[in-house]
Amino acid sequence: MTHILSVNLAHPRPNPAKSAVGTTGIDKRPTTGPVEVRAPGPKGTGLHSGLVGDAIFDTRNHGGDDQAVYAYARESLDAWERELGRELPGGCFGENLTTVGLDVDGALIGERWRIGDRLVLQVTCPRIPCSTFARWLDEQRWARRFAERGLPGAYLRVVEPGPVRAGDPVEVVHRPDHDVSVSLVFRALMTDATLLPRLVDIAELPEEDRELARRRTATPPYAPED
Repeated sequence: MTHILSVNLAHPRPNPAKSAVGTTGIDKRPTTGPVEVRAPGPKGTGLHSGLVGDAIFDTRNHGGDDQAVYAYARESLDAWERELGRELPGGCFGENLTTVGLDVDGALIGERWRIGDRLVLQVTCPRIPCSTFARWLDEQRWARRFAERGLPGAYLRVVEPGPVRAGDPVEVVHRPDHDVSVSLVFRALMTDATLLPRLVDIAELPEEDRELARRRTATPPYAPED
């Protein structure tokens, strides 16, 4: 059954990768009981995370309505465990929702998921690796490896608020009439600039990503840092 394996909230810790921020919430750990999910408001000025009890500290680059919730598939964590030769518990990639049986990376931009009885989330964009993520995983050339592997997970916005808990079923209740997936957007922004023109007319994609695609269409491909 397609379901939520764990709901993960931040355990704040010092952030050596970004001294100007000082603290990071990337260390997320499973929690028991239901967690309320609601739209956090604009990036930088609202409640930052969509999950009550979660914390985001680099509010310039993370959080807000278009990145209210981050989901990552347990199946992708399992693939990374085999590649890295280490245990990767739910939440260790900084994801709020660890899923089972759901094609997170193949989800279409604008796709809607109903979780449990009330919560509805909409897929918005992939996660882009940053220096905090690389420092946290402590793997050589992590940003580049993450980009090349193409398993970014998905950010989601809140369409209908509600609670979420481990074990909640997930149902895809709407799929848009285009074929632009989370993984395609990720490849366009990270490794294959020829895909960029396909992003600019996807209304459900955050405007900052569409604008980035417009600018990069006329520039050399982005090269992720090691």
